[in-house]
Amino acid sequence: MTTPDADEQLVRQAQADPEAFGVLYSKYLALVYSYVYYRVSSIHDTEDLVARIFYQALAHLKDYRPKGLPFSAWLLRIAHNLVANWHRSQSRRRTFSLDDAFATADERVDFVAKAEAQEEQQMLRAVIADLSPRRQQLILLKYVEDMSNAQIGTIMGCSEGAVKALLHRTLLDLREALRAKGLRR
Repeated sequence: MTTPDADEQLVRQAQADPEAFGVLYSKYLALVYSYVYYRVSSIHDTEDLVARIFYQALAHLKDYRPKGLPFSAWLLRIAHNLVANWHRSQSRRRTFSLDDAFATADERVDFVAKAEAQEEQQMLRAVIADLSPRRQQLILLKYVEDMSNAQIGTIMGCSEGAVKALLHRTLLDLREALRAKGLRR
């Protein structure tokens, strides 16, 4: 992880010359891609959203101000907003696979198990989606990006102890929400 000062220098260069944005793109592509993928679970949709996120970042780079937070936090905020809009859009359109409709009896049994597992995943995602954006970001950075509390604190603009406390409260709240939905005993 580079220092915030190094990022600020890269951002200033990209603000002066959009060609320099490629360095920021290369540096943060994996972070943004995994953040989006774990929220939408579709490679095609992830690639589309990541392209839109970096397009938005480049288009609004002139407006970026550090405000004591690293560039990655600003970039993940753009990602969060676009993913939230994508989920709203997806909830208005329901699709299903014709292959599933014509499955054989053995395939249907396997399909039922897959559907149940998928339903549990959707319930977990729904519970996580009900969390505040800050807590969603915390869960993603900790369990998807596998970052340390210190790294998360840098991105989120708080101390390592504050990250630890917020994570503890968030996990307790998730446990209760899952119990309320009958997913955990």
